[in-house]
Amino acid sequence: MLHRVEHVMGFPVSLRVDDESVPESAADTVFAWLREVDARFSPFKEDSEVSRYDRGELSADGLSADLHEILDLCEHYRKATGGAFDVRLPGRRLDPCAVVKGWSVQRAAELLKAAGATRFVVNAGGDVVVSGGPWRVGVRHPEHADQLCTVLSLPDGAVATSARYERGDHIIDGRTGRQATGLLSLTVVAATLTEADSVATAAFAMGAEGIDWAASLEGCEVFAVDAERRVLRTPGFPTAEAKAA
Repeated sequence: MLHRVEHVMGFPVSLRVDDESVPESAADTVFAWLREVDARFSPFKEDSEVSRYDRGELSADGLSADLHEILDLCEHYRKATGGAFDVRLPGRRLDPCAVVKGWSVQRAAELLKAAGATRFVVNAGGDVVVSGGPWRVGVRHPEHADQLCTVLSLPDGAVATSARYERGDHIIDGRTGRQATGLLSLTVVAATLTEADSVATAAFAMGAEGIDWAASLEGCEVFAVDAERRVLRTPGFPTAEAKAA
């Protein structure tokens, strides 16, 4: 069994692998990858590929395949949300973090599988990838840090939450340039964290209308608390049994 926690990309990442045969080096590989991602794609590091591209020091033809993939995902969600999700806001630096986080942690999960892991959980600042469950995953209450608003039972897949509690009103609606305040939190369950994290942030940027948009996406289940503190969830959202919660 492996268990490790490191602070990388600005948040704690915890790794638990229950397979006895998976070597410690698998965890080394995961965290080395996440540190590499932080160095290459952080908009807060002046020498990162993202920062250099944003300053015009790199042309589109000179970008890595990974960054092309990230930017293609960003553009997909910009179009899908009518511009609400936009990593190129006027007057701000290029910031693809909302896609990079889920994309990179999903890749980390795939590295674990390649090392032979079948039962594991990777928790990246509250966004989670699991395999070989069921695993119980708690979703933090949007207004009370010591409480959960729901608990999931998830055998495989990913869950991500966008909310206002960690960084305040930090998500911008690209259509208006103003802070997105229509929701308190929105949680998405999907097959991969690439999708779950991107959809959660994109939907949050849309405000209340983002709930229906996210729920309409094939393979996505949604749990949301709107600004009026109403709880909305899709029928297939994998809530754990109440007696077990």
